[in-house]
Amino acid sequence: MTYDTNNIFAKILRGEIPCHKIYEDAHVLAFMDVMPQVDGHALVIPKAPSRNLLDADPAVFAPLFAAVQKVANAAKQAFDAEGVLIKQFNEAAAGQTVYHLHVHVLPRKDGQELKPHSGKMADHALLAKQAEAYRAALKV
Repeated sequence: MTYDTNNIFAKILRGEIPCHKIYEDAHVLAFMDVMPQVDGHALVIPKAPSRNLLDADPAVFAPLFAAVQKVANAAKQAFDAEGVLIKQFNEAAAGQTVYHLHVHVLPRKDGQELKPHSGKMADHALLAKQAEAYRAALKV
């Protein structure tokens, strides 16, 4: 399969679609998931065009996962989480719905249920507030 330059994350990277940005550097962008399963559900994506982990240039992984670690630590602090769930899907059979490599970061508390990753968007004011909590934890 080839990389689709019109996927939603590619459009976010080009600034065609807005996002609630948490962190950005030369290699990655982290932002709030608009259909969160928990408060603080974030996504970290490489800027390099990669359909998923299976076709990505291995050079993408070091900066991507360094940023995932940074965002996960911020999630734990900003959302008073007891743990952090990291999820990454590859191809439809595994649950991938957006074909740009991305990693989900979900702050977790014991006994907390995950909401379905439905087509219902969260309130943008809430997402903006949560993004600010991340940026404060990251001191960005």
